[in-house]
Amino acid sequence: MQLSTLDWSFIIGFFILSIAIGVIASKKAGKSYDDFFLSGRNMPWWLLGFSMVATTFSADTPNLVTDIVRKNGVSGNWQWWAFLLTGMLTVFVYAKLWRRSGVDTDLEFYEMRYSGKAAAFLRGFRALYLGVFFNIMIMATVSLAAIKIGGVMLDLEPWETILIASGVTVVYSSLGGLTGVIWTDFFQFIIAMVGIVGAAYVVLNLPEVGGLSAMLEHPNVVGKLSVVPDFNNMEVMVPFLIMPLAIQWWSVWYPGAEPGGGGYIAQRMLSAKNENHAIGATLFFNFTHYALRPWPWILVALASLIVFPDLDSLSTAFPNIPADKINDDLAYPAMLTFLPTGLLGLVIASLIAAYMSTISTHLNWGSSYVVNDFYKRFLKPEASERELVNVGRISTVVLMLFSALLALALSNALQAFNILLQIGAGTGLIFILRWFWWRINAWSEIAAMVISFLVALYFEFLHPEEIASHLKLIWGVGITTVGWLAVTFLTQPTEHSTLLNFYKLIKPQETGWQAVIQPAIAAGEMKKEEVIPGKLPLELLCMVAGCFLVYGVLFGMGFFMYGETGKAMIGLGVAAVAGFILLKSWSQVKGND
Repeated sequence: MQLSTLDWSFIIGFFILSIAIGVIASKKAGKSYDDFFLSGRNMPWWLLGFSMVATTFSADTPNLVTDIVRKNGVSGNWQWWAFLLTGMLTVFVYAKLWRRSGVDTDLEFYEMRYSGKAAAFLRGFRALYLGVFFNIMIMATVSLAAIKIGGVMLDLEPWETILIASGVTVVYSSLGGLTGVIWTDFFQFIIAMVGIVGAAYVVLNLPEVGGLSAMLEHPNVVGKLSVVPDFNNMEVMVPFLIMPLAIQWWSVWYPGAEPGGGGYIAQRMLSAKNENHAIGATLFFNFTHYALRPWPWILVALASLIVFPDLDSLSTAFPNIPADKINDDLAYPAMLTFLPTGLLGLVIASLIAAYMSTISTHLNWGSSYVVNDFYKRFLKPEASERELVNVGRISTVVLMLFSALLALALSNALQAFNILLQIGAGTGLIFILRWFWWRINAWSEIAAMVISFLVALYFEFLHPEEIASHLKLIWGVGITTVGWLAVTFLTQPTEHSTLLNFYKLIKPQETGWQAVIQPAIAAGEMKKEEVIPGKLPLELLCMVAGCFLVYGVLFGMGFFMYGETGKAMIGLGVAAVAGFILLKSWSQVKGND
């Protein structure tokens, strides 16, 4: 593929903009830990919302969606659409609780909520487990997508793609800290959205596709259009709709969709100006991520079934791509090779933006764990603010290096997606309940983490093919949940003083804290007036309304494109009713200014 001067100007201009933002933000970012990793806790909701949605718009996301659509149809996207439920739970229940906690990272939460050596171990171990191991795997999947895009669109070797894209990302991430990452995310998201919408328009009008109407009637596409699986085929219904909605969303830890909010989502909430800005940021993120962004990807994926109907056609069209990298996720960058001059450069810049926004966030987030929850907590508590920033910059470079090496060993995005789901299976319920049930302790989390990991290894290496992925997930959730519940009741609860201090600071729904509250009142450790009635039922109602709002818009837009106006109006009508409920309830569920 030959790029014009205009194409290259878009790409080079984007790189210059990203580095410039990092340089501008570096002066403030280098002052302290809070400035480097939390932007001084002064970020507005709209900027944080853009940053969250830019991060989830990684280079592998359109590839993953394409992989799903080509293999399982549009309805296969319920594998990730179902995570909206936990997203809305975070919006209306957990966002204000996280901001209220005042911790520097979500791992610091462990020694606020739990007590003893087990809490310290949990914090330190997960700093390395999540910040290093898990984080490297996530970045590797994103880098894998970049490798495929670079190979298809720029004829680059894998190492060349990684060296160029990750090199620029490391520069502005290590210089500008979270402030540099967030402002770069803002511009990257705008570029990325313009790129994917423009790409979808051009692809639909290719002579081979013949426009939207012709594509929807093509025999290769017709069977892939339904937004829900076939209700008469339980082999499809169970893994692609029932299991995600009934089990997966609350039971699985997955980056960006953690039950109870965590990871880089928690980092953004902790850097918000106040509780209301934390709520607004997560609401904006979930609406944009699930309602506005999927259809341009889906349309390109459907069109690819006409141009590249199978893997052989992809292999023939791109003989320079290694055989182990040929999979359905390659079809997305393959379709982008048809773009005209100018738009081609913009789209490539948008894909680079998607890659860099995700990688930069994970580098900063993972580095915050290494610095705050391992280096400062266990190795050098007396470290100066400048030293902590320097360690953060060094760990940023090291994380990028190892993720790049792992990327070369993976073959497709869906493979990594399923592995990550399995590793986190069964741990999600703890992250939801630990705020509201006093009895959960550090050993509960340690048990869940160890059991889920061992179960994932068992299925991945001893039964890689015999058992379907959704059955592995169900078994993983069941075994892990039973295991951590048993450990909870077999071990001592967290110290009373720690639990009481946590309750006084966070003020969660009081129902599950009566075993702490009542003895504290009797002993004069707190007054009855300090027990503030929670609003959990109303917050859960808003969570449900938020889901109907987003799904109504998502499917309303889809049905309009399908030409099914009646269904589209029903979807948008449901969204309007849900939106009205949220507006009426907002004053009661909002946080503190």
